[in-house]
Amino acid sequence: METVNQNNLHTGTFLDSKYLDPGYLFNHSIAYLKDFWIFISSEQAINIGKIILSLFSVFFLTIICYTLVRLFEIRKKEREHLHHEIAEYARNKNEQEKRLREEVGGSKNERWSKTLNYLFSQHSSDWKLAIIEADSMLESLMEQLGFQGENLGDKLKGANQPARAGGDNFPQLTTAWEVHTIRNRIAHEGLAFELSQHEAKRVIALYEQIFHGYGYI
Repeated sequence: METVNQNNLHTGTFLDSKYLDPGYLFNHSIAYLKDFWIFISSEQAINIGKIILSLFSVFFLTIICYTLVRLFEIRKKEREHLHHEIAEYARNKNEQEKRLREEVGGSKNERWSKTLNYLFSQHSSDWKLAIIEADSMLESLMEQLGFQGENLGDKLKGANQPARAGGDNFPQLTTAWEVHTIRNRIAHEGLAFELSQHEAKRVIALYEQIFHGYGYI
């Protein structure tokens, strides 16, 4: 009897549990894999897979369509905004040119009328003359305001000094330096300096701001 018990002990599973027996686990794993493969290979599983894939396809197609619609809406709004900005810019430029043209014959300063005639000329060389003439007018204005110097550059440097008694030195000093610098480039570079009529109009408009501030034109 004792011999039989020892034999049973040797032939038993680890800790007397078949679920911890590697052979048992391996065989059942193989069986489960076979059952799973049979299931996924069945027509029912294939139909379920098709349904799931169809649902995913519909979902992603919906997302794509929504994204495209939103993209087209954004592009449309961008185009409308751009067209509005262009139209507004063109309107402002036309009003500015109209005002400048009216001043050609109506300015109390003959030199300013001469400057505008140069500006609206068809010859690019006249656009540079318009800036040179406006710069000369600026120098005359600063002389009238009491700024000293051999040239406009010296007068502008003097305007950069502490305020004189009686008020501000020259509120438009930064603008004056900007346009005077362009005038100097025209004088020094000559034909090599390229100037469009659009840029010339912008520069003359800056001179105009200065002159209007002192009632010079």
